[in-house]
Amino acid sequence: MSMVATREAYGKTLAELVEENENIIVLDADLSGSTKTADARKARPNQHFNFGIAEGNMMSAAAGLAASDKVVFASTFAMFAAGRGFEQIRNSIAYPNMNVKIAATHAGISLGEDGATHQAIEDISLMRSVPNMTVVSPSDGPETAAAIRAVAEYVGPVYVRLGRLGVQTINDNADYKFELGKGVVLSEGQDIAIFATGLMVQEALKAKEILKAEGLNPTVINIHTIKPIDKDLIIETAKTHSLIVTAEEHNVIGGLGSAVAEVLAVNHPTRMIMVGVNDTFGESGKPADLLAKYGINADNLAKQILDNK
Repeated sequence: MSMVATREAYGKTLAELVEENENIIVLDADLSGSTKTADARKARPNQHFNFGIAEGNMMSAAAGLAASDKVVFASTFAMFAAGRGFEQIRNSIAYPNMNVKIAATHAGISLGEDGATHQAIEDISLMRSVPNMTVVSPSDGPETAAAIRAVAEYVGPVYVRLGRLGVQTINDNADYKFELGKGVVLSEGQDIAIFATGLMVQEALKAKEILKAEGLNPTVINIHTIKPIDKDLIIETAKTHSLIVTAEEHNVIGGLGSAVAEVLAVNHPTRMIMVGVNDTFGESGKPADLLAKYGINADNLAKQILDNK
């Protein structure tokens, strides 16, 4: 099974898009090699601008370009986009509802050796709290490619969360279809349902195989759009499952788990487990070791379900 980082798929798709549409403008903050916008720069250098280490300025410029009827992709690491650029995203992009796509790479603990200062585990919480903002967290390469094309067509601000680590290809089947705001049921099961996003989708599918050996067969659902979240799917799933589990490479406060809990609390209260980073900062280390230490992998996901079934 192929392993492709979502940032890699983003770069390749963006390069295709700039060749297809001269109205698409790509901005980067001195990280084009890492964010993979270098692919777009190579394809159409006149549609790519490097702003240096000035993320706030880049976001303000993105808003200005969008006001001039451009479709703007602004890229940097998730920590710098959601952190340094927050005020400009809120006031210059989201408030006037500008057509800017914030493609934030290197999100989560799996960034690895760069450590806590670069490991964004708060970005989903920050971005989904901003009015007018759509939040997307694709699970693999094909889904990233489809998502980037979808957000390029969508009019309005979007935050796309991308990773550094290679992930398994899940969505390469012929009938796969990406639709903003719609979850995808990857595997039907009984009694337990796992809602996962980003790289935790692959871990949820692995956890299902572990749990089968224990006599359990959870449903696995990919929530690639965290805002607007698929309320109908969450409610209908809760009606037929006694335990809802969320899995994310993000702080358990404010992310996917919180979003699902908000829907259930109002519409169909259901017992829940939230698997993610337990309100602590990360550290430097190998990605696989960090995912294991912080409980963001298939083994811990399966254990949490077995302990709470």
